[in-house]
Amino acid sequence: MNQRTCLSVILAAGEGTRMKSALPKVLHQIAGLPMVAHVVKAAEAAGASGVALVIGHGADEMRKTAAKFAPEAETFVQEKRLGTAHAVIAARAAISKGYDDVLVMFGDTPLIDADTLTVARLRLAEGAAVVVIGFRPPNPTGYGRLIEKGGKLIAIREEKDCSEEERKIGFCNAGMMAVAGAHALKLLDAVGNKNAKGEYYLTDIVEIAGAQGLDVVATEASFENALGINNRAELAQAEAIWQQRRRHEAMLSGVTLIAPETVYFSHDTEIGADTIVEPNVWFGPGVMVASGAKIHAFSHIEGATIASNCDVGPFARLRPGADLRNKAKVGNFCEVKQAVIEEGAKVNHLTYIGDARVGAGANIGAGTITCNYDGYSKFFTDIGEGAFIGSNSSLVAPVTIGNGGYIASGSVITETVPDDALAFGRARQKTIPGKGKELRERFASAAAAKKKAAGADH
Repeated sequence: MNQRTCLSVILAAGEGTRMKSALPKVLHQIAGLPMVAHVVKAAEAAGASGVALVIGHGADEMRKTAAKFAPEAETFVQEKRLGTAHAVIAARAAISKGYDDVLVMFGDTPLIDADTLTVARLRLAEGAAVVVIGFRPPNPTGYGRLIEKGGKLIAIREEKDCSEEERKIGFCNAGMMAVAGAHALKLLDAVGNKNAKGEYYLTDIVEIAGAQGLDVVATEASFENALGINNRAELAQAEAIWQQRRRHEAMLSGVTLIAPETVYFSHDTEIGADTIVEPNVWFGPGVMVASGAKIHAFSHIEGATIASNCDVGPFARLRPGADLRNKAKVGNFCEVKQAVIEEGAKVNHLTYIGDARVGAGANIGAGTITCNYDGYSKFFTDIGEGAFIGSNSSLVAPVTIGNGGYIASGSVITETVPDDALAFGRARQKTIPGKGKELRERFASAAAAKKKAAGADH
């Protein structure tokens, strides 16, 4: 089958009115990726070399988004919604290129897997002209039934047209199918619209192909893999299934998840063996975690790279561009953005490091801030190897702290600090004996007078 070419036609023109959203339905996300992108990934993993997206509602937004996850995909607009076969025919220009296999898929089935599609393609390679993907829902009510005879699929019967015996069939139409490229356009062009809605139904090609003496068979997907999304509740259901699978996969690959149900991964999260993830950790897109790291509870990580044996959190936020090198530590209530924390450096408590480099072995005290933004532009802070930044310091970028530099607590640093230098950037302390007691007595007297006056008013 490796020599067979394959086109994936993905139907993504639906308005998704039940989503109650201005965003096209198939652009709603599962694990940080539009659901239609999950479908594209599955098709590509099953060997599809061409992708045709049939779009309608929000066409401009669809094209813009598709350029990110499927830059080689062709887009075709279904101007009028006249049924599923009509939607597939919108991609006639792509189908006519002569692919061996044509996969017809739906952009709102994000859990479909490559194995299911590969099996369908194998049946085409074995000689079938049409392969319908079916599934067995817990309750088949409302689904079209797959009518088989002698190992062949002879019809897809809508429930309202089923006999009592046919209604007992639990094998239902999932909507997706694979069609031999040599027959695809001929079968599609034979679909008529003589029905109550005047629409062109893709399911009709089953009987059309059978009447032409072509082989039509059914393969089976799991209920979860065939799950279609029509509303926000089903979107959440699909997200939960995806997350459960990814957590299981992570644990089998050597990652410890202390409370798996509370950890959320993104579609591209990479996490190494022997990493320990505590409860309530969220991995946004673009996160790579090497082996042996420890991610403490309630940390939020996005667009970050975490090297081996790093320690993160609890309650840490790593934003895009955070790059933690081997054995670095970012502790509780710290935020790191677009910054390198080099080997063994520590950013322990209540600190913001943005647009910066923290040198190997440096120690950043609690409450330190790199003041990187003047309201218009970002500026860089360079903190050298082995530097010590005292608590509650503000480093006003652009600024450089040399190797081994020592910043006294409470300092505001605006100028370069040479290697091994000590820098103070604060007002000199002044102590007045007895003044504290005098102030307390004055404040207490004023408060009492105010309270007495308030009582007199009542």
